[in-house]
Amino acid sequence: QVQLVESGGGLVQTGDSLKLTCTAFGRTFSDYAMGWFRQTPGKEREFVAAIDWSGGSTYYKDSVKGRFTISRDNAKNTVYLQMNSLKPEDTAVYYCAAPSTVVAGPMDLGEYKYLEWWGQGTLVTVSL
Repeated sequence: QVQLVESGGGLVQTGDSLKLTCTAFGRTFSDYAMGWFRQTPGKEREFVAAIDWSGGSTYYKDSVKGRFTISRDNAKNTVYLQMNSLKPEDTAVYYCAAPSTVVAGPMDLGEYKYLEWWGQGTLVTVSL
């Protein structure tokens, strides 16, 4: 059974940093792009960042460029999202996701293509 498990969320103040972690269990995703998404109540889930299998190519939502960094450690089957200079509008439940095929790249995930597996989410709350 495939599981993506996120952790690292919490309550922080504007300008603070958090690092989210997503670890996969049940299969290896070292050959797959991986992505982070977020959702707030009443809104659709939105793309945040994605990374290719090697870590050499990344893709970000415009509003997080320069503040968020996605990375991965294939030996640990883990993807990270380092979030700096957090703003109240970053408040959301953050989910990691994996595609159904190795041919999916970061931009495909950014276009919501091939998404197959999702974690349970971790809540990030940024106060004023």
